[in-house]
Amino acid sequence: MATAEQIKSLIRSHISDDDERFYTLALQLAAHEAKQGHGALAHDIREIVNKSRRARGGNKLLKLPQDLSGMVLSEKSDIPFSALVLPDILKNRIQRIIHEYRQQTKLKKHGLSNRRKVLLSGPPGTGKTMTARVLAHELRLPLHTIQVDKLVTKFMGETSAKLRQIFNLISQVQGVYLFDEFDAIGGDRSLDNDVGEMRRVLNALLQFIEQDVSDSMIIGATNNPALLDRALFRRFDDVLHYKVPDEDGCRNLIENVLASFKGDLAWKRILEESVGLSHAEIDHACRDAIKDTILKDHNKVQTETLVRVLSERKQTHQRM
Repeated sequence: MATAEQIKSLIRSHISDDDERFYTLALQLAAHEAKQGHGALAHDIREIVNKSRRARGGNKLLKLPQDLSGMVLSEKSDIPFSALVLPDILKNRIQRIIHEYRQQTKLKKHGLSNRRKVLLSGPPGTGKTMTARVLAHELRLPLHTIQVDKLVTKFMGETSAKLRQIFNLISQVQGVYLFDEFDAIGGDRSLDNDVGEMRRVLNALLQFIEQDVSDSMIIGATNNPALLDRALFRRFDDVLHYKVPDEDGCRNLIENVLASFKGDLAWKRILEESVGLSHAEIDHACRDAIKDTILKDHNKVQTETLVRVLSERKQTHQRM
């Protein structure tokens, strides 16, 4: 149970009307109880805190220690599940993650846990970051994106120390935590160019992920799943693989983005230029076509305009 110091600190923060300090201490207490094997009590404490926060104006964005400033970007997402343009099998799996999270209390009564550690892999621009934003919106949680490239430093032990701080935040402040470019710290330990320090970082990461029992959602995103250490895959509850859209996906995405600007389009020509492009590249091309249409004082995007901007994107893509 709670220590004497924890109880006194809670009382002090309440008397001084320091809400954020009170919430932080309460969540630390929940984390302590979870480590003691009191999972139901830990969950109830977190639920009380979260309900109180929502009643006082919703989830506030993360307050970071100074030495983590700039490494975590916080936002409140407004992207609904309906905005996802992905194959049905992938959308169904994302919907399952959302459903399990919402019903986690029911699962815990039967000794089961919901999916809350998810790995997203696939080429750039195929919807990984958007999926994280959708999950944050649907679960009514803030999205905190960890800039992994800024997390890694040249000083021995510093990266692991910062990782520990981030996982402390994950346990104390409920949210969706996205580790972008996850392979920067999750690289395969067997690679010839590996160094001792990065092996220690990976071992620390494996330990932190495995030991995390918070109510936050942890998402790793990588463009290069082949670079990840195989041990990482076992730490995640689900692994989702993303691909560039096929013809049906391209058409659905274009129709979704153009919306009221969609005219009578020659789909065969448009899809010929679209296939091979990522979701992000098609999205940008459609928005370029809409801007061009507005500036010409037209109401509908024409086939020639859309084909041209898609072709420009494809030429840029082929040069990279």
